[in-house]
Amino acid sequence: MKMYGNWRSAAAFRVRIALKLKGIAYEETFIDLDAGDQHRPDFRAINPQGAVPALFDGDGPPLTQSLAILDYLEETRGGVRLLPEDPRARARARSLAQLVACDTHPLYVPRVRTYLMEEYGLPRERMLDFVRHSFETGLRTLEARLSGEAGTRRFCQGDAVSHADLCLVSLWVGTGIFGVGTDPYPTVRRIAEACLALPAFAEAHPLRQPGAPAA
Repeated sequence: MKMYGNWRSAAAFRVRIALKLKGIAYEETFIDLDAGDQHRPDFRAINPQGAVPALFDGDGPPLTQSLAILDYLEETRGGVRLLPEDPRARARARSLAQLVACDTHPLYVPRVRTYLMEEYGLPRERMLDFVRHSFETGLRTLEARLSGEAGTRRFCQGDAVSHADLCLVSLWVGTGIFGVGTDPYPTVRRIAEACLALPAFAEAHPLRQPGAPAA
């Protein structure tokens, strides 16, 4: 498989973890989002949205959108299962994943931050306040659900890693990048740390990818 990604992309991070957990060999080409490589005609021909990840598996157009890619890998590849068999547990895992990938992450992606600053003259610090608010909204909801629902155990859904954990970790790692306080979220912290102790999560970490800052 071949994937286009970026070191700090939370969406690419989620897919990278899944590929490693399932033992799928892949080659990743990094798109420099800061330099605007996502707007180049050659990349727009790959993904008209100008977003990463984009995953090629054999012939045909690339797969885009991280949750769609995660479902594709789950449905077409063996190895570690990343969704529960029980329909209700599977729905809960997907709900938690979507809480991050659909309701929280889209609010702080680079194109949103750039638009706020350029179109509304939002100073950088005010923009960062908006980003931190977006993180905190998602983290509060995750903490309330994970600490109050019976399905939570070692991981978000039971004792096995699921799509929910991939999404949770992709949000959690961003808290350090954007200086978001994490003390109010002990359950989220516990699960994130349990995930990051696993080799696949550690190897996929944004700060271990080419192009990432040294510290």
